[in-house]
Amino acid sequence: MSKELIRLRDLCMAYDDELVLDHLNLYINDKEFLTLLGPSGCGKTTTLRIIGGFSTPASGDVLFDGVRINDVPPYQRQINTVFQKYALFPHLNVFENIAFGLRMQRRSDPKDPKRKGKLSEEEIRERVMEMLEVISLKGFENRKPDALSGGQQQRVAIARALVNRPKVLLLDEPLGALDLKLRKDMQIELKRIQQQVGITFIYVTHDQEEALTMSDTIVVMDKGTIQQIGTPEDIYNEPKNAFVADFIGESNIIDGIMVRDNLVQMYGRQFPCLDGGFGENEPVDVVIRPEDIDIVPLEQGQLTGTVTGVTFKGMQYDIIVDFRGFKWLIQTTDHSPVGAKIGIKIDPDGIHVMKKSVYSGMYGDYSSFSDAYDELDDAEAGEDEDET
Repeated sequence: MSKELIRLRDLCMAYDDELVLDHLNLYINDKEFLTLLGPSGCGKTTTLRIIGGFSTPASGDVLFDGVRINDVPPYQRQINTVFQKYALFPHLNVFENIAFGLRMQRRSDPKDPKRKGKLSEEEIRERVMEMLEVISLKGFENRKPDALSGGQQQRVAIARALVNRPKVLLLDEPLGALDLKLRKDMQIELKRIQQQVGITFIYVTHDQEEALTMSDTIVVMDKGTIQQIGTPEDIYNEPKNAFVADFIGESNIIDGIMVRDNLVQMYGRQFPCLDGGFGENEPVDVVIRPEDIDIVPLEQGQLTGTVTGVTFKGMQYDIIVDFRGFKWLIQTTDHSPVGAKIGIKIDPDGIHVMKKSVYSGMYGDYSSFSDAYDELDDAEAGEDEDET
């Protein structure tokens, strides 16, 4: 069983009378890769700064290994940070950039605990070379930062933070400055490094793909509060509300009625599902992921609609389909031209039912993604009446 390392207890934070964190509670385990995920202004970076000691909460406690550390300065915490701007020293080579923190570090003399001494050059070299091995840059120690790629510079920044052997590494959107391909490569590299060094990584991002790729645990935040905590699989497959469903991947979110356990109603039609525990005929939000929808002949469709937009994405088509004025996104390898009438079928495990929340009605309609939205009158009211 994992050991708890950090606990945030009832944290509140405000800037200019605007509440940024609203009684936030969270615990983080040792050796866990945890991601704080959410839009700009949700409080994720503020949370990271409080953990690192760069900000002090207005109220609440930060516990590290069971000890309250609110008043402990950053340099005395067993925590290091990697920011989006790597801030490498341009006049120092890779070796000296990584070694910089070690040269500043002093430790107690075993023979005289009150006496502080510098690390020996032999130990500094040993630890720097160990880090170069971890970040796969052995042989680059004499290069200057301007002779490195963006991904290599980032790895040097990570090595500089890890060489002091912290228990926790904080990463504040460190991949934001990289191009798409390099960002994807570095997602895998970061996870490898975390597993190899065996410490806790706390990662901040607004990119749901990064969170799904790297994390053991994802914390979805909005407006200073936690909306859901879970594994990537749980967050994607079992979102708690419309905000989470929309923020993690693409989602069609439709008003429904939970007729009874394992049976939900949409558009006047009843659909078998795997959800239960709701009240009889309780209004609900229904989440259907675009990849869980099958296009079928009209006569076989549980619902029928009109294609209003098609975008080729390489391995798939993104198809916008109008169902009585509400636009759905379908991701499929089957091409359907604009204007085509299609049927769709959804298996029970492709339907996820959620309770209504303050986010209900705010997400899930893809009208704004349809190029034909202003040109087509979904319309033709007579045809719409036939579409069920």
